[in-house]
Amino acid sequence: MNNNRRRNFRSRQSKNNFRRRNGPIGSNNGSSNFNGNGNINFNRNGSSNNIHSVEKAMQKYQQLAKDAQSNGDPVLSQNYLQHADHYLRRYTELNEKRDNSLEKSKISEKESSDDNKSEDTTQTST
Repeated sequence: MNNNRRRNFRSRQSKNNFRRRNGPIGSNNGSSNFNGNGNINFNRNGSSNNIHSVEKAMQKYQQLAKDAQSNGDPVLSQNYLQHADHYLRRYTELNEKRDNSLEKSKISEKESSDDNKSEDTTQTST
């Protein structure tokens, strides 16, 4: 075997030079990465903020729980149901946020249309 062959992989960086996706944990760069529950940068790809992917994950775990129950494994079924319950809570939370933002946008649209109407009446009266 020839030991003089060129290696096709990159060498690993040392731990102290390890580059993180969002910069080092200690630096804030004007914003905080701490989300209140102790998880720092836990959600990297934003998938738990997408209501469709959350719904899909919830349905997946519900189906896995049904399959585990039919296979006679109640412990695994309960585990999957707990995962599904987590995604159900996240799903309802995202729905509430969406509904609140829709209400706020409707209120602001109504207020802006009311302001435009009042401006039109003051302009026509002068």
